Amino acid sequence: MFPRRGGSGAQGSDRFEYLQALVTEFQDTDSQEAKEQVLANLANFSYDPANYEHLRRLQVPDLFLDMLTEDQENLVEYGMGGLCNLCLDKVNKAYILQNRGVELVTGCLSSPREETVLSAITALMYLVTPAARSQITAPPVVECMLRFSLSENKRLSNLAEVFLQDYCSPEQLERARSLQEHSALGIPLPRD
Repeated sequence: MFPRRGGSGAQGSDRFEYLQALVTEFQDTDSQEAKEQVLANLANFSYDPANYEHLRRLQVPDLFLDMLTEDQENLVEYGMGGLCNLCLDKVNKAYILQNRGVELVTGCLSSPREETVLSAITALMYLVTPAARSQITAPPVVECMLRFSLSENKRLSNLAEVFLQDYCSPEQLERARSLQEHSALGIPLPRD
């Protein structure tokens, strides 16, 4: 719909106005279906780096973060997808990390929706920084990835394997395997 230019001049202004209209529609509509459609559109626009500055000005990263705790699974899925798309940008990544992003994204690992979980794993990988690595590779997350790596779902198991191989140390893997031996589906067993 928009030429892939730097975001200044007439095209940049038109792009901002269009994105602003989407955000306004999301905020003003009472229709759940309209909210879902607008959020899905915003998530799709989050793929394009030419939109990053506009999306930040419109506080769309906050909107995506807010959606991660919604009860409606479509809103969570689209919010997680949009956030995942924004994570590659350094400014967006820093903002997400400063605003409980790792905690909120990690919460999406337990979603019943495959796309939400895949976006959450991918976002966690994109969010890794020296400062955030210990939180992203905490034992419960690594244990979760170990379970995902055993899934019959190849998309899930392959992505979990990439996470484990690229972001976890052998010691972290061993610690998580040890936790798994003493738990049932990630829930610690009662102690005597």
